[in-house]
Amino acid sequence: MLGLPEHVTACLFDLDGVLTQTARVHNAAWTTTFDDFLRRRAADTDEPFQPFDPDEDYRRYVDGRPRYDGVRTFLASRDIVLPEGTPDDPPEADTVHGIGNCKNIRLLQELRTHGVDVYPGSMRYLKAATAAGLRRAVVTASANGREVVAAAGLEELLEVRVDGLVARSEKLRGKPEPDTFLAGAERLGVAPGNAAVFEDALAGVAAGRAGKFGYVVGVDRVGQAKALSAQGADHVVRDLAELLENREPGA
Repeated sequence: MLGLPEHVTACLFDLDGVLTQTARVHNAAWTTTFDDFLRRRAADTDEPFQPFDPDEDYRRYVDGRPRYDGVRTFLASRDIVLPEGTPDDPPEADTVHGIGNCKNIRLLQELRTHGVDVYPGSMRYLKAATAAGLRRAVVTASANGREVVAAAGLEELLEVRVDGLVARSEKLRGKPEPDTFLAGAERLGVAPGNAAVFEDALAGVAAGRAGKFGYVVGVDRVGQAKALSAQGADHVVRDLAELLENREPGA
């Protein structure tokens, strides 16, 4: 009773917002980072300060995307163009990489301060999937995937990890492109059509659909069920535990 079609033999889980409650921590780090930059820019240009919206801006421009892609996408929404810089840029640099690096420093500070919580329903589902013999991978845009998985105590339940560092080293395009999910399925030795994608981000659901995966589960943590369905989710739940209560997909 896992709520999946019979042909699915593997599960590809996003991390933040699906397994772990780190979406809140990511959001806080993005908000303070962008607001600091936007305040400096407003002071320099004498334009009104328009803060980063932790609801709309977060969901539309950064949620589920690789860190630097999130910076580029949000800045583009404000018609702001910055130099790319380099991955070694300091966090105070007004470059794409500098802003991304600043966000990462603040994220790690938040993680050290608040820790990592796992959704209880997700832990139940992971254990049930393990007991049922399904293959299991985590696919995340975060470059801190290893640290978050370890801090959350999920290492023994996940066979494969494809994170931001893997994507960078292998030149995999970020979500909404399907590259990272396809890499996860390949590492598990399963065809995309036999794998289910579990995602809470609109970009992640779009990636699951673009990769022609066998089933795409949207996880609605913030009241965007219709948007997840519109991006291609086959079924939307508020928590993975709901799938354990349904024998048939969509029941």
